[in-house]
Amino acid sequence: MLEILGLSVFYGGIHALKEIFLTVPQGKIITLIGANGAGKSTALRTICGLVEARQGKILFQGREIQNRPAHRIAREGISMVPEGRRIFVNLSVEENLLMGAYSQKVGEEERRNIEQVYQLFPKLAERKKQKGGTLSGGEQQMLALGRGLMSRPDLLMLDEPSLGLAPKLVREVFSIIRNIHEKGMTILLIEQNAKAALKVADYGYVLQTGRIFMEGSGSDLLQNPSVREAYLGEALK
Repeated sequence: MLEILGLSVFYGGIHALKEIFLTVPQGKIITLIGANGAGKSTALRTICGLVEARQGKILFQGREIQNRPAHRIAREGISMVPEGRRIFVNLSVEENLLMGAYSQKVGEEERRNIEQVYQLFPKLAERKKQKGGTLSGGEQQMLALGRGLMSRPDLLMLDEPSLGLAPKLVREVFSIIRNIHEKGMTILLIEQNAKAALKVADYGYVLQTGRIFMEGSGSDLLQNPSVREAYLGEALK
């Protein structure tokens, strides 16, 4: 579904991504893990048109999309749930969800979409008239995920969905990610919580200072000694 071929990105004089290659097959969960500043969020922001690619290609369903306007890429079928949730705190839950459907035709289809989100997140249905800013952190993350699904994307990109959440809520969020995936969604997941990400991922890439320095199935990377020591907090014996 998505292919990144030799992608390079600069922030001024900083070489943020260095000729990375990455593939996201249809129907899979692919994760990109790495330390803060490794370039994970830059990769997502470049895919969805918020950051300019200096070199390389981004192919979505066979079509080149690098450096196209973000709103056009969204209409192609890519949705991103940003780091930090970025909900509209003064809008109601339902208004937040409708903002995610801005590229869709208003009407019966939009209503079906929102009902599907409420089925996936019953708590949001209970709170649909509440302002987004009154929700708990976990509920806000559900709202951000629901908003990302409102455009009925082919590819859902998640940027640090567990950030700032208590361990119990992290487990809940990853359970939701599995549920979304089981319904057929293709997912590109960016996470600092490497263990949680690799447990749900079909395949993973390890990004280090802008380069892909290791890749493999989620289960293989979980067992890799270098990954366990560097990213899972498990010192080698």
